[in-house]
Amino acid sequence: MSRDNSTYKDSLNRSLDYVAELRIDDTLPSEVDLTQRLGISRTTVRAVLTHLNEIGVINWSGRAKTVLRKPKASDYYAKEETLSTSERVETQFMEFILGGDLKPGAILHESEMVRAFGASTSVLRECLIKFSRFGLIEKEPNRHWVLRGFTREFAIELFDVREMFELRAFQTLLDQGSDSSGFARLVDLSGPHEEIIANIDAEYLSFPRLDEQFHRALTDGLGNRFVDDFYELVSVIFHYHYRWNKRDERERNHIAAQQHLDVIHAVQAGDKSKAMALFQNHLNAARTTLLNSVTWDNEP
Repeated sequence: MSRDNSTYKDSLNRSLDYVAELRIDDTLPSEVDLTQRLGISRTTVRAVLTHLNEIGVINWSGRAKTVLRKPKASDYYAKEETLSTSERVETQFMEFILGGDLKPGAILHESEMVRAFGASTSVLRECLIKFSRFGLIEKEPNRHWVLRGFTREFAIELFDVREMFELRAFQTLLDQGSDSSGFARLVDLSGPHEEIIANIDAEYLSFPRLDEQFHRALTDGLGNRFVDDFYELVSVIFHYHYRWNKRDERERNHIAAQQHLDVIHAVQAGDKSKAMALFQNHLNAARTTLLNSVTWDNEP
């Protein structure tokens, strides 16, 4: 199987997440069980196991697949390498409108974007319709798509909704306690956070993926289709960092990783009031970071 395949890379990342939940010397289940757990083919399972064996995450001998070490951030493929065609086009579209010189009111030509993205018209149009639901772009009747702009007001409104959803999700996690799947997923992220913090100079660019895992561990626990749909947009805007000021990216990521870890430790200790206070502080810092780091379309 080609190692350039996005499906393979996504499967490998999800397999690493699964191994991260196990302990050293634990054994992985059978290939058939792994295909069911991960929702991938047996051929892909074997390719993944071969790679995990090659990089020393497991020892695969016959039917025995033993965990040798916890996965590191560097073992994972970058998020953008695991994207499906539609996800890749969404990312390219955000880079196109946020990374260029387009201003509010600019006309967006489908034919131009199809050529630039190497995508079909149908995939591109699906992407445009999705973003139009959030007011970022708008289709004029019988005419072109028009950019309404990634303005400061747009970002504030977006973050307001994100904060409402995440506070509700976090309170639900605290109420459910240690028996919930979200609790386990969150606590399992303590190791990867500690690794990034300990090796921040080399690993800070790996933080956006971990940031997404942290916040999705909360919102997935709600099981709310509207929240899931909203977070497709959040992941593109908040976790790809287009047009962000890169000068203090290491320090930003370092601070955010430590804030995450403090929240995880408070949750693990069962201190609900402290955990909620720390989480609210993290959201406040994330809002400030966004507003201070982005070049806005309606500002000089």
